[in-house]
Amino acid sequence: MSIEKKIEADPASLGSVQLKKIGNSTGFIIPKEMMSRLGLSAGDTFYATVTAEGGIRFTPYDPKFEKAMEVARRGMKIYRNALAELAK
Repeated sequence: MSIEKKIEADPASLGSVQLKKIGNSTGFIIPKEMMSRLGLSAGDTFYATVTAEGGIRFTPYDPKFEKAMEVARRGMKIYRNALAELAK
């Protein structure tokens, strides 16, 4: 899924997702129409987070990685001059 792609939310047309037993695990089946609309394909990786409302949010972005990158960006901003010298 590309970062630039914005998906219009229309809860009435998203359909339903069904949980199924897959070996010793449980997985969910996403309808082909929903996968097409979201630009997904088999094997895509997602990260799950629990929302304040008690729902689940799936995103292709790792929240821990994003937090680490924010810390790194702050450090790069503070030490911009030193990093520029090291890059020479």
